[in-house]
Amino acid sequence: MSIPQSAGGPIESRDDLVRYIADGCKPREDWRIGTEHEKFVYCLKTHNPLRYEGVPGIKVLLEGMQKFGWQPVMEGENIIGLTQNGASISLEPGGQFELSGAPLCCVHETCAEVNLHQQQVRQVAAEIGAGAIGLGYAPTWPIREVYPMPKGRYEIMKRYMPKVGGYGEEMMFRTCTVQVNLDFASEADMVKKFRVALALQPVATALFANSPFREGKYNGFLSYRAHVWTDVDNDRAGMLPWVFEKGMGFERYVDYVLDVPMYFVYRDGKYIDVAGKSFRDFLDHKIPEVAHIDPQMSDWADHLTTIFPEVRLKKFLEMRGADGGTWRRICGLPALWVGILYDDVALDAAWDLVKDWTAEERQAMRDGVPRLAFKTPFRSTTVWELAQRMLDISAEGLKRRAALDSVGMTEEGFLVPLRELVNRGYTRAEELLQAYRTDWGRDLKRIFTEYNFL
Repeated sequence: MSIPQSAGGPIESRDDLVRYIADGCKPREDWRIGTEHEKFVYCLKTHNPLRYEGVPGIKVLLEGMQKFGWQPVMEGENIIGLTQNGASISLEPGGQFELSGAPLCCVHETCAEVNLHQQQVRQVAAEIGAGAIGLGYAPTWPIREVYPMPKGRYEIMKRYMPKVGGYGEEMMFRTCTVQVNLDFASEADMVKKFRVALALQPVATALFANSPFREGKYNGFLSYRAHVWTDVDNDRAGMLPWVFEKGMGFERYVDYVLDVPMYFVYRDGKYIDVAGKSFRDFLDHKIPEVAHIDPQMSDWADHLTTIFPEVRLKKFLEMRGADGGTWRRICGLPALWVGILYDDVALDAAWDLVKDWTAEERQAMRDGVPRLAFKTPFRSTTVWELAQRMLDISAEGLKRRAALDSVGMTEEGFLVPLRELVNRGYTRAEELLQAYRTDWGRDLKRIFTEYNFL
């Protein structure tokens, strides 16, 4: 989750909020790719999650990363993140370690950034005795053993979450994701990309499903992370069926966000708890705790980071449906969506695929994928066949983009790990389950050694 945002001055009217998002429109030559990935970090000796303090610990991990030029982000006396050249490292509530990559021109650059991050984290982790693993859900840790990070916004969320859903703390403390952030040229372009991305998000969830374990046992799902999101806080999550309705645009999204309950207002280095109150009431000075505060554009920017649908709109679109994964597959997510959303022919083909799907069909697929992944039925076919089609569209789009690396390779190569999954017909979650039931003898300690990607 985000570090505190900075954006402009006071909010004069609703038009300012619309303009803030609309200002994200960019000509094609300025489109960029931002990739974010989270991973669980743990003690190599015990396989327990890291505390903030101590060695190994999150604090010393962040401090160690500063040797590579990262600048600290502080909250009070605690280091809670790092920044460097448009990228940032931040902490999820349970210490999940997140790289929010810089806006880059192509997937080649994105993967180089990911690989450099891996090298840096590997060096520091080795010095302190830590490991890292890419899964959508923590496979063994009871929630009482996951240590909260010293970030004020998370204290507010932890108090509020049980009031609005059954899995809020599960999401906060025991899930990891990979997401990609992509640009749009205009309002119409944003709407088309938003609709395509929402419709196909369950297919991406199936492609990246790898969270079949909870507290040391099979949890009944292939993407338990995706299941968790069905009951976190439905006021701010879900498939947003109204995005497909007439009148969708920047103003419609702003009206939605205005009525999504807030978590906090951030002032003078402190988080003020206003959980459950709307941003609309904040603008009208109707929230007693902050009635004396004049809303700023930074408040709006912060609030936009607390909206959690399957696709999120800020000054760009964020695709949010994938489990955290192995290092090799991280770059597959930006490649998948860049091929579809950054090529006009591919975008048209994807829209032709999804444009007659009903809200009920989209929701049924979203509901089925956490448990069934590729085997989820859809009309006369399955999500497995939709995944094939999605990859074909993306691959053709990447070929036409013709973004080449130093040896003349296109970005299409980053789809290879996803092609392998589709060609064999089963997900990484099923691969993990097979190992668990055979080679590992149902002992999940093996997952920390065989899938440590440092």
